[in-house]
Amino acid sequence: MQLIRIIVSLSEPSVPRIETRLPMPGGLWAITGVAGFIGSNLLQRLLLADQQVVGFDSFATGSPANLEDVQRAVTPQQWARFSFSKVDILEQEVLTRRLEGVDCLLHQAALGSVPRSIENPLATNAANVTGFLTVLEAARASGVRTVVYASSSSVYGDARELPQREGRVGKPLSPYAASKQANEAYAAAYAQCHGMALVGLRYFNVFGPRQNPRGPYAAVIPQWIAALVRGDPLFINGDGTTSRDFCCVDNVVHANVLAATGATPGTSNVYNVAGGEQTSLAALFQLLADLVAERVGDPAIRRREPIFRDFRPGDLQHSLADLTAIGIDLGYRPVIGVRDGLRVAVDWFCRTLDRK
Repeated sequence: MQLIRIIVSLSEPSVPRIETRLPMPGGLWAITGVAGFIGSNLLQRLLLADQQVVGFDSFATGSPANLEDVQRAVTPQQWARFSFSKVDILEQEVLTRRLEGVDCLLHQAALGSVPRSIENPLATNAANVTGFLTVLEAARASGVRTVVYASSSSVYGDARELPQREGRVGKPLSPYAASKQANEAYAAAYAQCHGMALVGLRYFNVFGPRQNPRGPYAAVIPQWIAALVRGDPLFINGDGTTSRDFCCVDNVVHANVLAATGATPGTSNVYNVAGGEQTSLAALFQLLADLVAERVGDPAIRRREPIFRDFRPGDLQHSLADLTAIGIDLGYRPVIGVRDGLRVAVDWFCRTLDRK
């Protein structure tokens, strides 16, 4: 059994260094959505640990620039351990061939965004449900025993009790939420029928380097950083009291590795992955304004005022994760806090906005 050493070493000196030694059977990993935000961060950490990785992406939402960024962050020898295929996750035969010999599949490919799913539910279903089932079937056919997949805090739907615990799922408030509930149901069926180890990670609001700041479906943090840097209008949906459990992407990478190396054959489990802190949108805005002002040396940014508008359909009012289960079962704890993670994100976006 091979030991891997995952190191999260961020650019900000105040951010802690994470070192985790974990057993990995075999050492060949696969990542779907590898050119996306979370997928590329997973790729970078695995290559830095000298792992072999095969990656898949159709570039529907991922970007070649993210892979180029990873290549710059690793050594030529580490980059040579990565094999990429431009493929859609609906292409089952191609996936099955390329997954031969893979020990663990980290499935990150999906169409995100609640508003996108409301506007185009068929596309969301094709990518998130049919695509997920296709990936599971390709993994089963090629002998992959462990699949860790991206679920979402959106599965909690109209369940209002906080903190949100894995056993209390409400009615879905959007097609995106329904697609993630379907993923968890299919995962449970495959574990039961085929003896595979399936682990779903319910990501709360993930942020960090390589998150796309552009387009109508951009997440709030990269969108606001770009608006603050460029002096564009900045909008808050609702009155600012809406709160989220924001989670630095390095915590998500850490959780994926823990899940991959701690999964049990024939079981299907789901876990919350979050920062364990509740931050209102109003507080987030002020925090980002302070960090961007500090980073670019412009105190006037701190005095920027957001524009408030209506709540978005399908959005939760509040979210806060209970991290008890993943802590007990996998040993996870959030190791990068919101403020430290935002400082790193602000620094990265300020350096790359023009390039992106």
